[in-house]
Amino acid sequence: MFLTISTTGTPERPATDLGFLLHKHPDNAQTFSTSYGTAHVLYPEAAADRCTAALLLEVDAVALVRRGKGKGRGGAPDAALAQYVNDRPYAASSLLAVALSAVFSSAMRGVCAAKPELPAQPRPLRIEVPALPARGGAGLVRALFEPLGWTVSAEPVPLDTEFPQWGDSRYVSLVLESERLTVAEALRHLYVLLPVLDDAKHYWVSSDEVDKLLRAGEGWLPDHPEQKLITSRYLSRRWSLTRQAMERLELVRLAEADDSAVEEIDNAVEAEAETEERPTPLAVLRREAILTALTQSGAARVLDLGCGQGQLVQALLKDPRFTEIVGVDVSVRALTIASRRLKLDRMGERQASRVRLVQGSLAYTDTRLGGYDAAVLSEVIEHLDLPRLPALEYAVFGSARPRTVVVTTPNVEYNVRWESLPAGHVRHGDHRFEWTREEFRGWAAAVAERHGYDVGFVPVGPDDPEVGPPTQMAVFTQGGATEKEAKAA
Repeated sequence: MFLTISTTGTPERPATDLGFLLHKHPDNAQTFSTSYGTAHVLYPEAAADRCTAALLLEVDAVALVRRGKGKGRGGAPDAALAQYVNDRPYAASSLLAVALSAVFSSAMRGVCAAKPELPAQPRPLRIEVPALPARGGAGLVRALFEPLGWTVSAEPVPLDTEFPQWGDSRYVSLVLESERLTVAEALRHLYVLLPVLDDAKHYWVSSDEVDKLLRAGEGWLPDHPEQKLITSRYLSRRWSLTRQAMERLELVRLAEADDSAVEEIDNAVEAEAETEERPTPLAVLRREAILTALTQSGAARVLDLGCGQGQLVQALLKDPRFTEIVGVDVSVRALTIASRRLKLDRMGERQASRVRLVQGSLAYTDTRLGGYDAAVLSEVIEHLDLPRLPALEYAVFGSARPRTVVVTTPNVEYNVRWESLPAGHVRHGDHRFEWTREEFRGWAAAVAERHGYDVGFVPVGPDDPEVGPPTQMAVFTQGGATEKEAKAA
């Protein structure tokens, strides 16, 4: 990935002041390590009349896959290959935005101890990005940058210059020019809008991304005509985070209009009890349904297979009826996070004796999992390639054989009700498949028949009359429990 920032100057205001603003000396080529590769800063030209700084990011594609948030989509066993053979090392994206923030952090904040008067001074700027993914085309690029004071040139890059009949790619060669922006403003624009145009991020978007967006968008985002699109795409279309950001941006806009502080506007209305109930998150409904099924089964010793970061284990610990709880996951990192969530290092001896976290793969039989009353596979099976499901089936139902097994998985039919989910996409980048209700029931019935279980099905979440619930749950039991009893649970 490659980006250049150029400026012109005079003997009184030399262009080489760019080095002070970026905190990178024009005479030196500097290298910085990042989680996904190596960033280089160099100056192809540095004179009083013209100075250009270049940021070159060499991406380690293997590190990107191993540390990224997913390994492919769909049911194809080799879908992960697309993660190794793609445009990520070459096209500007959130990887480049993160590198900008890491390498030019002081410049983005408008800090320059050597010449404190420089950051506030507008300068003639020219920014070039040779390969920029633009989901929305050159028109969207102009719609995003022109309201900020940039003169925009966004030339579509042809798929192949030897075959013009193939048309243009989704990439543009971008040139931005301005006479009235500061370097800090320019960097903040790029930090937000590069991943917005790519419409993707290489890392999981959490609540702290709202604060990052508002910091980088200070002074320009509240009044931007494409504010909603920018906010939604920057936050990976997570509606809860987008709503939170939009509410905070509206407070900023109102405060500016009223010439008041945001805190004054936010406290202008007395606190009132909310009359409208907020919908319970699906993850909470899922845990409640699982706990109900386990309670109805009379289980005391429970396995949480694929326990992830320990949310269900934490909920099980709150109920004294569950005397032994074992969380199993293949990921050491997930188990470490679960241990911190549960505060195992500070837990009392009696409580600690009820819980264990162990590393293990559900694709292999494990004698440690035998003899338990119940096992839970909550949002686990869809993370396996379909050819590996029989191995999990035998490890759980054939080898471990708990009296009760609870399995939850997304209902793909319900995906049409998620406004933020693009058509044809699965709910998470690591899902290898998502089943319809008929497919899930067919698989569950076959598993039950092969291993001597009965199975009942329970909807989790709002049960839409057309597409069913967002989550489907199967309760497998030894000893003849009926579907009617499972539904009652």
